[in-house]
Amino acid sequence: MQTTAGMRTRGFTLVELMVTIVVLVVLVSVAVPSFDNIRLSSRLTSYATDLVAGSQLARSEAIKRNAAVTLCASANGTACATNGQWEAGWIVISSGGQVIQKQPAAASGYQIRDGGGLSALSFDGTGVGGTAADVTICRASPVGNQERVVKISATGRSSITRTSVGTCGA
Repeated sequence: MQTTAGMRTRGFTLVELMVTIVVLVVLVSVAVPSFDNIRLSSRLTSYATDLVAGSQLARSEAIKRNAAVTLCASANGTACATNGQWEAGWIVISSGGQVIQKQPAAASGYQIRDGGGLSALSFDGTGVGGTAADVTICRASPVGNQERVVKISATGRSSITRTSVGTCGA
């Protein structure tokens, strides 16, 4: 571009453009790990909330039907599993074998396990369960330091606790 007396050209020089790109790359490289932690936290909370909702549904259905209803780990979505691996999915099933709700498997690399190896929670017609459960939800691969612990009491009351133990894969 030609310049004439009194007029200036507009635009960026190559040096200015390169400095801008370098600053942008540095900002993105700092921000991306933070987004990964936010995404992990959101997914763990989502799994924990789904498990709490399943336990509340099982309890309320037991009261409504005045019959036993079970929340259990299930890989096939039709029958309860006995391996205690909740990450394969879970179901809410009536005493007559009717599946009330199905929860699909967790994403690969996530682990959802009860500390005592429990794979089913049953609620009777009054809404009272037989056992309590402490289910830990974490990322097993790669191991993250965030976990969620879902506590479900024998009376059906549930709560979610955030922990940062980071021992999921151990």
